[in-house]
Order: sequence, then C-alpha cells, then structure tokens
Amino acid sequence: MNFMNDPCAIEERSMAIIEENLPELNRLPVEERQIVKRVIHTTGDLSYGGLVRISPGAATAGLAAVRAGRPVITDVNMLKTGLNPGRLEAFGIKVNCYIRDPRVVAEARAQGITRAMAAMRLAVPEMDGGIVAVGNAPTALFVLCELIRRGEVSPALVVGTPVGFVGAAESKEMLMGMPVPHITVPGTKGGSTVAAAVVNALLYMA
Repeated sequence: MNFMNDPCAIEERSMAIIEENLPELNRLPVEERQIVKRVIHTTGDLSYGGLVRISPGAATAGLAAVRAGRPVITDVNMLKTGLNPGRLEAFGIKVNCYIRDPRVVAEARAQGITRAMAAMRLAVPEMDGGIVAVGNAPTALFVLCELIRRGEVSPALVVGTPVGFVGAAESKEMLMGMPVPHITVPGTKGGSTVAAAVVNALLYMA
C-alpha cells in the first residue's frame, strides 16, 4: 500500500485540499486565512471554514503579542501542551496554566466555583498585553469576559473556543460583545485543539 510519509508533504497536501474545497477562503486577509486553515487542518473538519470568527485587528494584535514575547495563559493543560514548544522558545514566550495550582484548588473549594474560574482570577497579573486562550471551560471565559468588562484586564487577544452544551455558546456570545480583539467559534463546537491551532497559527506566521 502506497501512502505519504513525509510530514512536510502531508501538511502541504492537506492545505492544498482545504484550498480546493474552500476557495472562498481566498477572500480573507492572509493572516486570517492562515488561522482558519490551521483550525481546519487540525480538526479535519471543513465546516470550520464558515464558523471561525475573527474580530477586526485580532490577527494583527495576536501577531504583535507573539513577536513581543508576551505571555500566553491557557485554561487547561491540554491546550498548553498543544502549543508548539520550539516556536514558543524562539519568541521567549512563557505559557502558564493554573488549573492544578494548589491555590486554585483551595479557592475553588472554598468559594464553590470551578477551578477554571479560580485559575483565570489568579492569572490576572499576567494578562495585560498577552494572549488568553480558553479552549475547554465556558466558566473560565465567563470570568474573563467579566474581568474585561470591569476594566481589570486588557489582553492583546482572547482566543475563546470552549466546547459543549452547557454555557459554551453563551460564553462565546459574550466574548463577541467584548471590546477586546478575539477569535472564536460560535455555538457548541470548539475545544482545546481548536484554541491551540489558532495560537499555533500565530506562532508559525510570526
């Protein structure tokens, strides 16, 4: 059985297939097109071509944050481990996820809230000018949006793609109403792989 085994060739062919199936992507600015293609490539789902929402200037803001070596905050470790370590190192970017931090565990238990909520609050001092990526927990995105609304944090970019049937769509709808550059996927679809794909696209382009 003949099959492709060159990773570079496989990726090139994958991107070509995406372009063949979704020629309308060519109407997007080049940075936005690369982000959408990376999400489709990662998920194997062409429907993301019509789902990804990128606010005006979000791609530019994300690229500037990457080039400046600003921190990345993630809601879960799955998202953190999905980011390209070589590219992060090249830009001197530190990625933090506090979901397992003992302070977060204690705070969540004491307040009767999710650890994702407590983790977002703990990360506040690192958010300004950085990238906050939420790929799993709607509660984390709700808290982040509230922090932004109150003027307590000002991230350069929010990547918000929590997945599921409870709170995911609502949290992303809230994000789309926030005065902050953002990239999201309305509805129930999303996940940590999607959020990681968006951040990786920025890392590759930068």
